[in-house]
Amino acid sequence: MSVLIYAESAKGKFKKTSFELASYAKKLASSLNEQVVAVVFGEANPTELGTYGVDKVVQVQGEGVGVFQAKSYAQALVEVAKKESASVIILPTTTDAQYLAGLVAVGVSGGFVSNVVEQPASLNPFQVKRTSFSNKAFATVEVSSEVKVLTLSKNSFGIIESPSSPTVESFAFASDNQGVKIVSSESASGKVTIADAEIVVSGGRGLKGPENWGMIEDLAQVLGAATACSKPVSDMGWRPHGEHVGQTGKPVACNLYIAIGISGAIQHIAGINSSKVKLVINTDPEAPFFKVADYGIVGDAFEVVPQFIEKLKAFKAQNS
Repeated sequence: MSVLIYAESAKGKFKKTSFELASYAKKLASSLNEQVVAVVFGEANPTELGTYGVDKVVQVQGEGVGVFQAKSYAQALVEVAKKESASVIILPTTTDAQYLAGLVAVGVSGGFVSNVVEQPASLNPFQVKRTSFSNKAFATVEVSSEVKVLTLSKNSFGIIESPSSPTVESFAFASDNQGVKIVSSESASGKVTIADAEIVVSGGRGLKGPENWGMIEDLAQVLGAATACSKPVSDMGWRPHGEHVGQTGKPVACNLYIAIGISGAIQHIAGINSSKVKLVINTDPEAPFFKVADYGIVGDAFEVVPQFIEKLKAFKAQNS
Protein backbone atom coordinates (compact mmCIF):
# COMPACT_ATOMS: atom_id res chain seq x y z
CA MET A 1 0.00 0.00 0.00
CA SER A 2 1.14 3.56 -0.60
CA VAL A 3 0.36 7.25 -0.38
CA LEU A 4 0.85 8.63 -3.90
CA ILE A 5 1.56 12.25 -4.83
CA TYR A 6 1.60 14.13 -8.13
CA ALA A 7 4.90 16.03 -8.03
CA GLU A 8 4.58 18.97 -10.41
CA SER A 9 7.64 20.35 -12.14
CA ALA A 10 8.45 23.01 -14.72
CA LYS A 11 11.55 23.45 -16.86
CA GLY A 12 13.31 20.59 -15.11
CA LYS A 13 12.69 21.83 -11.56
CA PHE A 14 10.15 20.77 -9.00
CA LYS A 15 7.65 23.35 -7.84
CA LYS A 16 7.59 24.23 -4.16
CA THR A 17 4.17 22.61 -3.87
CA SER A 18 5.76 19.23 -4.67
CA PHE A 19 7.94 19.44 -1.58
CA GLU A 20 4.96 20.40 0.57
CA LEU A 21 2.97 17.45 -0.82
CA ALA A 22 5.88 15.10 -0.07
CA SER A 23 6.10 16.43 3.50
CA TYR A 24 2.37 15.98 4.03
CA ALA A 25 2.39 12.52 2.46
CA LYS A 26 5.32 11.39 4.61
CA LYS A 27 3.49 12.15 7.84
CA LEU A 28 0.28 10.54 6.58
CA ALA A 29 2.13 7.46 5.29
CA SER A 30 3.85 7.04 8.65
CA SER A 31 0.45 6.99 10.36
CA LEU A 32 -0.82 4.42 7.84
CA ASN A 33 2.43 2.41 7.87
CA GLU A 34 2.72 2.81 4.10
CA GLN A 35 5.36 4.16 1.71
CA VAL A 36 5.32 7.45 -0.21
CA VAL A 37 5.34 7.20 -4.00
CA ALA A 38 5.79 10.29 -6.18
CA VAL A 39 4.75 10.42 -9.82
CA VAL A 40 6.90 12.79 -11.88
CA PHE A 41 6.27 13.92 -15.46
CA GLY A 42 9.37 15.32 -17.15
CA GLU A 43 13.06 15.58 -16.43
CA ALA A 44 13.22 16.98 -12.89
CA ASN A 45 15.80 15.29 -10.64
CA PRO A 46 13.80 12.58 -8.82
CA THR A 47 16.27 12.25 -5.95
CA GLU A 48 15.40 15.78 -4.74
CA LEU A 49 12.12 14.39 -3.44
CA GLY A 50 14.04 12.09 -1.13
CA THR A 51 14.88 15.09 1.05
CA TYR A 52 11.21 15.23 2.04
CA GLY A 53 10.54 11.56 2.69
CA VAL A 54 9.59 10.07 -0.69
CA ASP A 55 10.40 6.34 -0.80
CA LYS A 56 9.86 5.72 -4.50
CA VAL A 57 9.73 7.93 -7.58
CA VAL A 58 7.91 6.83 -10.72
CA GLN A 59 9.23 8.93 -13.57
CA VAL A 60 6.81 9.07 -16.48
CA GLN A 61 8.64 9.18 -19.79
CA GLY A 62 7.72 9.22 -23.44
CA GLU A 63 6.94 11.50 -26.36
CA GLY A 64 4.80 14.46 -25.37
CA VAL A 65 5.36 14.04 -21.64
CA GLY A 66 6.51 17.66 -21.26
CA VAL A 67 3.22 19.08 -22.53
CA PHE A 68 0.38 18.96 -20.00
CA GLN A 69 -2.64 17.01 -21.23
CA ALA A 70 -5.20 16.45 -18.50
CA LYS A 71 -6.75 13.19 -19.73
CA SER A 72 -3.45 11.54 -20.62
CA TYR A 73 -1.78 12.65 -17.40
CA ALA A 74 -4.78 11.46 -15.39
CA GLN A 75 -4.71 8.07 -17.07
CA ALA A 76 -1.01 7.70 -16.25
CA LEU A 77 -1.65 8.64 -12.62
CA VAL A 78 -4.52 6.15 -12.38
CA GLU A 79 -2.41 3.33 -13.82
CA VAL A 80 0.47 4.06 -11.44
CA ALA A 81 -1.92 4.38 -8.48
CA LYS A 82 -3.37 0.94 -9.21
CA LYS A 83 0.07 -0.57 -9.72
CA GLU A 84 1.33 0.89 -6.43
CA SER A 85 -1.88 0.02 -4.53
CA ALA A 86 -2.38 3.64 -3.51
CA SER A 87 -4.78 4.17 -0.63
CA VAL A 88 -4.50 7.97 -0.80
CA ILE A 89 -3.66 10.12 -3.83
CA ILE A 90 -2.63 13.72 -3.15
CA LEU A 91 -2.37 16.56 -5.66
CA PRO A 92 -1.58 20.25 -5.19
CA THR A 93 -4.19 22.98 -5.52
CA THR A 94 -2.79 24.33 -8.79
CA THR A 95 -4.46 25.03 -12.12
CA ASP A 96 -3.21 21.84 -13.79
CA ALA A 97 -3.79 19.63 -10.77
CA GLN A 98 -7.38 20.79 -10.38
CA TYR A 99 -8.03 19.57 -13.93
CA LEU A 100 -6.52 16.23 -12.97
CA ALA A 101 -8.05 15.61 -9.56
CA GLY A 102 -11.61 14.88 -10.67
CA LEU A 103 -10.45 12.69 -13.55
CA VAL A 104 -8.17 10.72 -11.24
CA ALA A 105 -10.94 10.29 -8.66
CA VAL A 106 -13.25 8.85 -11.31
CA GLY A 107 -10.47 6.59 -12.60
CA VAL A 108 -9.83 5.02 -9.19
CA SER A 109 -13.49 5.20 -8.03
CA GLY A 110 -12.32 7.31 -5.12
CA GLY A 111 -13.88 9.96 -2.94
CA PHE A 112 -12.49 13.42 -3.64
CA VAL A 113 -11.84 16.24 -1.14
CA SER A 114 -10.41 19.56 -2.33
CA ASN A 115 -8.58 22.32 -0.43
CA VAL A 116 -7.42 20.11 2.44
CA VAL A 117 -5.59 22.09 5.13
CA GLU A 118 -4.59 19.55 7.80
CA GLN A 119 -3.61 15.95 8.38
CA PRO A 120 -6.64 13.67 8.78
CA ALA A 121 -8.44 14.15 12.08
CA SER A 122 -9.23 10.43 11.96
CA LEU A 123 -8.01 7.53 9.84
CA ASN A 124 -10.91 5.17 10.56
CA PRO A 125 -13.25 6.65 9.54
CA PHE A 126 -11.10 8.81 7.26
CA GLN A 127 -11.90 12.45 8.02
CA VAL A 128 -10.10 15.56 6.76
CA LYS A 129 -10.53 19.29 7.24
CA ARG A 130 -10.98 21.55 4.21
CA THR A 131 -11.78 25.18 3.51
CA SER A 132 -15.23 26.06 2.20
CA PHE A 133 -17.34 29.08 1.22
CA SER A 134 -14.38 30.83 -0.46
CA ASN A 135 -12.13 30.23 2.56
CA LYS A 136 -14.60 31.76 5.00
CA ALA A 137 -15.24 28.52 6.86
CA PHE A 138 -13.93 25.00 7.44
CA ALA A 139 -15.63 21.66 7.00
CA THR A 140 -14.64 18.20 8.19
CA VAL A 141 -15.36 15.67 5.45
CA GLU A 142 -15.58 11.90 5.85
CA VAL A 143 -14.45 9.72 2.94
CA SER A 144 -15.67 6.11 2.91
CA SER A 145 -14.22 4.94 -0.43
CA GLU A 146 -11.29 2.53 -0.51
CA VAL A 147 -9.10 5.09 -2.32
CA LYS A 148 -9.11 8.74 -1.24
CA VAL A 149 -8.14 11.62 -3.56
CA LEU A 150 -7.13 14.93 -1.95
CA THR A 151 -5.85 18.28 -3.13
CA LEU A 152 -3.71 20.04 -0.54
CA SER A 153 -4.18 23.78 -0.07
CA LYS A 154 -0.94 25.69 -0.66
CA ASN A 155 1.07 26.71 2.42
CA SER A 156 -1.32 24.85 4.72
CA PHE A 157 1.17 22.24 5.95
CA GLY A 158 4.66 23.55 5.23
CA ILE A 159 7.85 21.87 4.05
CA ILE A 160 9.52 19.40 6.41
CA GLU A 161 12.75 17.58 5.63
CA SER A 162 12.78 13.83 6.24
CA PRO A 163 15.75 12.44 4.26
CA SER A 164 15.36 9.15 2.43
CA SER A 165 16.95 7.37 -0.53
CA PRO A 166 14.13 6.83 -3.02
CA THR A 167 14.19 4.15 -5.67
CA VAL A 168 13.50 5.40 -9.19
CA GLU A 169 11.37 3.57 -11.72
CA SER A 170 10.35 4.50 -15.27
CA PHE A 171 6.81 4.39 -16.59
CA ALA A 172 6.01 4.49 -20.31
CA PHE A 173 3.81 7.44 -21.27
CA ALA A 174 1.30 6.89 -24.07
CA SER A 175 0.46 10.39 -25.25
CA ASP A 176 -3.08 10.89 -26.47
CA ASN A 177 -4.16 14.43 -27.34
CA GLN A 178 -7.81 13.51 -26.69
CA GLY A 179 -8.91 15.94 -29.40
CA VAL A 180 -6.90 18.82 -27.91
CA LYS A 181 -4.30 20.61 -30.01
CA ILE A 182 -1.75 22.88 -28.30
CA VAL A 183 -0.86 25.71 -30.66
CA SER A 184 1.58 27.61 -28.46
CA SER A 185 2.60 28.07 -24.86
CA GLU A 186 4.04 31.14 -23.17
CA SER A 187 5.37 31.51 -19.64
CA ALA A 188 6.89 34.31 -17.62
CA SER A 189 10.60 34.08 -16.85
CA GLY A 190 13.17 35.90 -14.80
CA LYS A 191 10.87 36.73 -11.89
CA VAL A 192 9.06 35.09 -9.00
CA THR A 193 5.77 33.51 -10.09
CA ILE A 194 2.52 34.03 -8.21
CA ALA A 195 2.14 30.28 -7.71
CA ASP A 196 5.52 29.89 -5.96
CA ALA A 197 5.74 33.24 -4.16
CA GLU A 198 5.89 33.53 -0.39
CA ILE A 199 5.04 37.24 -0.76
CA VAL A 200 2.76 38.86 -3.34
CA VAL A 201 2.60 42.63 -4.00
CA SER A 202 -0.63 43.54 -5.76
CA GLY A 203 -1.85 46.82 -7.23
CA GLY A 204 -5.27 48.16 -8.14
CA ARG A 205 -6.89 51.15 -9.80
CA GLY A 206 -5.47 53.37 -7.08
CA LEU A 207 -2.20 53.30 -9.03
CA LYS A 208 -3.99 55.52 -11.59
CA GLY A 209 -2.20 54.09 -14.63
CA PRO A 210 0.31 51.53 -15.92
CA GLU A 211 3.04 54.18 -15.93
CA ASN A 212 3.05 54.06 -12.11
CA TRP A 213 3.60 50.32 -11.84
CA GLY A 214 7.31 50.79 -11.29
CA MET A 215 6.92 51.20 -7.55
CA ILE A 216 4.99 47.91 -7.33
CA GLU A 217 7.85 46.17 -9.12
CA ASP A 218 10.44 47.96 -6.98
CA LEU A 219 8.74 46.87 -3.76
CA ALA A 220 8.41 43.31 -5.07
CA GLN A 221 12.10 43.23 -5.97
CA VAL A 222 13.16 44.34 -2.50
CA LEU A 223 10.94 41.70 -0.89
CA GLY A 224 11.70 38.93 -3.38
CA ALA A 225 7.99 38.89 -4.14
CA ALA A 226 5.71 38.28 -7.11
CA THR A 227 3.64 41.10 -8.62
CA ALA A 228 -0.10 40.83 -9.12
CA CYS A 229 -3.12 43.00 -9.81
CA SER A 230 -6.88 43.28 -9.40
CA LYS A 231 -9.34 42.36 -12.16
CA PRO A 232 -10.11 45.95 -13.28
CA VAL A 233 -6.38 46.55 -13.79
CA SER A 234 -6.00 43.54 -16.09
CA ASP A 235 -9.29 44.34 -17.86
CA MET A 236 -8.01 47.83 -18.67
CA GLY A 237 -4.80 46.37 -20.07
CA TRP A 238 -2.51 47.93 -17.48
CA ARG A 239 -1.14 44.50 -16.58
CA PRO A 240 -1.29 41.06 -18.23
CA HIS A 241 -4.21 38.80 -17.30
CA GLY A 242 -1.71 36.29 -15.91
CA GLU A 243 -1.19 38.66 -12.95
CA HIS A 244 -4.90 38.96 -12.12
CA VAL A 245 -5.52 37.39 -8.71
CA GLY A 246 -8.80 36.75 -6.95
CA GLN A 247 -11.75 34.39 -7.20
CA THR A 248 -12.06 35.04 -10.95
CA GLY A 249 -8.28 35.04 -11.48
CA LYS A 250 -5.47 33.15 -9.79
CA PRO A 251 -6.07 32.12 -6.18
CA VAL A 252 -3.37 33.22 -3.75
CA ALA A 253 -2.33 31.50 -0.52
CA CYS A 254 0.97 33.22 0.25
CA ASN A 255 2.50 34.09 3.61
CA LEU A 256 2.17 37.85 3.01
CA TYR A 257 -0.21 39.61 0.60
CA ILE A 258 0.25 43.36 0.14
CA ALA A 259 -2.69 45.13 -1.52
CA ILE A 260 -1.94 48.65 -2.78
CA GLY A 261 -4.74 50.82 -4.11
CA ILE A 262 -7.23 47.92 -4.11
CA SER A 263 -10.63 48.62 -2.55
CA GLY A 264 -11.40 44.95 -1.94
CA ALA A 265 -14.25 43.63 -4.05
CA ILE A 266 -15.72 40.44 -2.61
CA GLN A 267 -14.39 38.34 -5.51
CA HIS A 268 -10.87 39.63 -4.95
CA ILE A 269 -10.95 39.01 -1.20
CA ALA A 270 -12.36 35.51 -1.69
CA GLY A 271 -9.44 34.63 -3.96
CA ILE A 272 -6.70 35.81 -1.59
CA ASN A 273 -8.32 34.99 1.75
CA SER A 274 -6.10 31.95 2.32
CA SER A 275 -3.05 34.20 2.57
CA LYS A 276 -1.71 34.16 6.12
CA VAL A 277 -1.05 37.89 6.56
CA LYS A 278 -2.75 40.67 4.58
CA LEU A 279 -1.44 44.25 4.48
CA VAL A 280 -3.56 46.96 2.85
CA ILE A 281 -2.50 50.45 1.72
CA ASN A 282 -5.39 52.69 0.66
CA THR A 283 -6.46 56.32 0.93
CA ASP A 284 -10.04 55.34 1.77
CA PRO A 285 -10.42 54.27 5.44
CA GLU A 286 -13.82 52.76 4.54
CA ALA A 287 -12.39 50.46 1.85
CA PRO A 288 -13.80 46.92 2.34
CA PHE A 289 -10.29 45.46 2.33
CA PHE A 290 -9.56 46.98 5.75
CA LYS A 291 -12.24 44.73 7.30
CA VAL A 292 -10.28 41.58 6.44
CA ALA A 293 -6.74 42.98 6.66
CA ASP A 294 -4.32 42.04 9.43
CA TYR A 295 -2.55 45.38 9.00
CA GLY A 296 -3.74 48.54 7.28
CA ILE A 297 -2.18 51.86 6.30
CA VAL A 298 -4.53 54.72 5.45
CA GLY A 299 -2.50 56.89 3.13
CA ASP A 300 -1.49 57.81 -0.39
CA ALA A 301 0.37 54.91 -2.01
CA PHE A 302 2.57 57.39 -3.89
CA GLU A 303 3.84 58.64 -0.53
CA VAL A 304 3.72 55.45 1.54
CA VAL A 305 5.25 52.91 -0.85
CA PRO A 306 8.48 54.83 -1.68
CA GLN A 307 9.09 55.31 2.06
CA PHE A 308 8.34 51.63 2.63
CA ILE A 309 10.90 50.68 -0.02
CA GLU A 310 13.59 52.90 1.46
CA LYS A 311 13.01 51.55 4.97
CA LEU A 312 13.21 47.97 3.71
CA LYS A 313 16.42 48.68 1.81
CA ALA A 314 17.97 50.28 4.90
CA PHE A 315 16.88 47.31 7.05
CA LYS A 316 18.34 44.80 4.61
CA ALA A 317 21.61 46.78 4.40
CA GLN A 318 21.95 46.74 8.19
CA ASN A 319 21.33 43.00 8.36
CA SER A 320 23.34 41.87 5.38
